Amino acid sequence: MSGQTLKSINDHPKINIDPAELARIESSFSIYKGDYDQVKYINSAGHQKERDYQSINMMKLSSSLLSGLVFNEQCEIVVSDADEEKGTTNTYKSADDFIQHVFEHNDFKKNLAKYLEPMYATGGLTVRPYVDMNSGQVEFSWALANAFYPLRNNSNGISEGVMKSVTMKMVGGKAVYYTLLEFHEWQEGNYVITNELYKSDNKAEIGKLVPLSDLYDGLQEETVIVGLTRTLFNYVTPNGFNNINPHSTLGLGIADNSKSTLRKINDTYDQFWWEIKMGQRTVFVSDFMLQTMPSEDGMPPIQVFDADTNVYKSMRMAQDEEMVKDVTSDIRTEQYVAAINQSLRTLEMELKLSVGTFSFDGRSMKTATEIVSENDLTFRTRNDHVNEVEKFIKGLIVSVLELAKATTWNGKKLFDGDIPTFEHIGVDFDDGVFQDRSALLRFYSQAKAFGLIPTVEVIQRVFKVPKKTAEEWLEVIQSEQVEMDPMAMNYRNEKKEFGEEE
Repeated sequence: MSGQTLKSINDHPKINIDPAELARIESSFSIYKGDYDQVKYINSAGHQKERDYQSINMMKLSSSLLSGLVFNEQCEIVVSDADEEKGTTNTYKSADDFIQHVFEHNDFKKNLAKYLEPMYATGGLTVRPYVDMNSGQVEFSWALANAFYPLRNNSNGISEGVMKSVTMKMVGGKAVYYTLLEFHEWQEGNYVITNELYKSDNKAEIGKLVPLSDLYDGLQEETVIVGLTRTLFNYVTPNGFNNINPHSTLGLGIADNSKSTLRKINDTYDQFWWEIKMGQRTVFVSDFMLQTMPSEDGMPPIQVFDADTNVYKSMRMAQDEEMVKDVTSDIRTEQYVAAINQSLRTLEMELKLSVGTFSFDGRSMKTATEIVSENDLTFRTRNDHVNEVEKFIKGLIVSVLELAKATTWNGKKLFDGDIPTFEHIGVDFDDGVFQDRSALLRFYSQAKAFGLIPTVEVIQRVFKVPKKTAEEWLEVIQSEQVEMDPMAMNYRNEKKEFGEEE
């Protein structure tokens, strides 16, 4: 390994990713960024010209819509208490306290809400917890689809992988790129993390293997962790099978099967924009009319028309022709709008979104509340993606607790409680799809009517109050209901009028 040089990630002996998959991911990132080549065209004089390509970034808009429906910072994540009836002594409460602190310290909900958008656009997101031994805090490292590569997988998912991070430094006025490859592997039942650092002057290449100390102080080349049952990294993808490469363990972006449709939308919009730009009023006038007139006071000649106008074009005309010809062509607005909307309908079908989700005629998109209340296709698609994110969050919680339990800091373990199973971890996404409390109240009222949720829980979720306060409110509500009961009121009236019975 000493001194080895890598031009691409596949040059590493441990990594073997289909180049077509890497190209697909880079293509998705380019579309997500709105990065397109300039348009080349021949002007009226026969000269080749270039102009910027005008596009609508439907990749970002679709990913933003779905990520907002799936998750936001109102999501409730809880590790439940042990089952007291079974007499267990599990310390799940301490696990919940620990997780809440770690998530708050890392601003996890805000970051996940932010990173889900590029995940849906490009096909993957990886989060890996690690311990900062200076502070004893559990930190999170995030990697997008182009910075994580699977090494091995099993029936439960990816069991080994490598995360890539690139750092740029200016050395002597020149940019130098350092690439850290972090390998996560299993060896004889132990979890082994191996770090390799590469240096290159070319951003497109990985570069030459160099000592870790060139960039990182104190980073170990190899770390062995004992006692883990699952990988530290947690990888989430959009719901669905990778039909483009069925043998790949990498996920697909939500629009990876819709790139031709995205191109049609952008091409139509680009042509529409260019027609508007070229469709300004154009009037041909006789060159005689654009001639200058001599000044009577001997000053330089003056022009008949304003010199700043570009409406009039000079053309030699015969004396018997019209002196002015308006050749402005109508802009085909209706045809372009109809064509773009038709492509948007196709995109909705391919993304499994409800008809009318997108439009190019000034109508706003459906709100999250409307989507939920209508129980439409978008809501069902959202629920499919929620399942993937829920498993991802639960896996991350277990990984954090296992890492904390395996780490000793200042003479004691960071966490010394029981590790919960997925069944003891609750992730409530419902708040994430509502835009106001009135919609939230209607939703939970319906759930309460069917006996699906306790009244105390409804009060907690709608009004954001602690359980004790919710219980006190419920007692007051119940006493008020008793006071307003017709039979109770009649009894009080009779008691007031006739007194207590003997």
